Amino acid sequence: MANNSEKKTYHFDTQRLRAGYEPKDHNYAVSVPIYQTAAYDFRDVKHAKALFGLQETGFLYTRIGNPTVNVLEQRAAVLDKAAGAIALASGMAAISYALLNIAEGGGRILVSPYLYGGTIDSFKKLYHKFGISIDYAENIENPEKLADEIKPDTKAIFVESISNPSAVLLDIDAIARVAHDHGIPLVVDNTVATPYLFNPIEHGADIVVYSATKGFCGHGNVLAGLILESGKFNWREDKFPQFYEKHYTLRDPDGNYRSFIEVFPETPFTGRIRFTYLDFFGAVLSPFDAYLVLIGLETLSERVSKQVQNAKALAEYLSNHEAVEWVRYPSLKDSPYYNLAERDFKKGAGGILAFGFKGTDAQRETFLNSLELFHYHVNIGDARSLIVNSPQTTHSMLEPKEKEKAHIPENLIRISAGLEDINDLISDLEQAFKQALHK
Repeated sequence: MANNSEKKTYHFDTQRLRAGYEPKDHNYAVSVPIYQTAAYDFRDVKHAKALFGLQETGFLYTRIGNPTVNVLEQRAAVLDKAAGAIALASGMAAISYALLNIAEGGGRILVSPYLYGGTIDSFKKLYHKFGISIDYAENIENPEKLADEIKPDTKAIFVESISNPSAVLLDIDAIARVAHDHGIPLVVDNTVATPYLFNPIEHGADIVVYSATKGFCGHGNVLAGLILESGKFNWREDKFPQFYEKHYTLRDPDGNYRSFIEVFPETPFTGRIRFTYLDFFGAVLSPFDAYLVLIGLETLSERVSKQVQNAKALAEYLSNHEAVEWVRYPSLKDSPYYNLAERDFKKGAGGILAFGFKGTDAQRETFLNSLELFHYHVNIGDARSLIVNSPQTTHSMLEPKEKEKAHIPENLIRISAGLEDINDLISDLEQAFKQALHK
């Protein structure tokens, strides 16, 4: 349902409020209405036939399209400068649908070792059962050598723009060039950055995924996911035959079978997901949840800007603390990712940082239990500041060798900076350190 037909005459902060929505088409409601309905009446038999035959755009059943959800899809597409978008029930649904859509029938996905723990766990438990192999790149930070790891049946490269939990930055432009030289798409999980801080498509990405649960919405009250496509990738038939398979359900008015490439020439990727994976696997985003994401999106710039400001201040404070072994935040001048942050993240390198607690396991637990202001749970991108011991929670499913490859030591603590006063946040950390170290 999402498209890129809207004129891009406004700047980002206007589009996050206005894109994809015309009040006159919705009884002049200023706020996007919640179309809480399972289905939609047809005007007549001809109308029903046109909708089911994809000769007319519209809504027939909320599992594959809904007006509230459609506004979110169009708005996300405009913000990411994408050709099309599809909203789903979670970020994991977005990752799964995107990668399955690419490697359907078998193949390999070359992935960064710096990924969310749930993503890695899904790779271990699920994908091989669908004939898809996952290869962890040894040279993801050395793109000039990455080509050596691409095999004849590699179907895509998958990375995070800012990794969770260690805030690793990658040279997305260089990785995209390697992918395109080999005729495969680059898929970027842009959850931590959000479209406010980084636009993967402008840096060569072909597919972008989000857990909109996180910074995209920003209030910790909804689960949602998004997949966007650039509209620029050449889905060659020899490499991706699934886009060229002709189906009876895609037939034209004369009864000729058609493929997704023929029916959705500008957005074959999201078009195929909508009428295959979403339709049959059913990870549907509810209209009310889409509304919550839209409301959160209206304050995206202000929220993320303050989170970046707080994250940098926290990183600087922790860098000088005697109970801290190391700090990982790209905007610190001693970070190995400082130059990439300066080049690609002009508005800041995100609200996520990690540090190594210098002390015993018991002291680390006392520190976490002593915090009064930070929320101790596994979400990120919330308006509230969050903290968690990632190796024992979000990445606890990783085996020791996998943690080592992902550079996640057991003493790592992750912070997702919120919108509180920075002095209060630092004071809370300081009192917790004192209790943990008996000072």
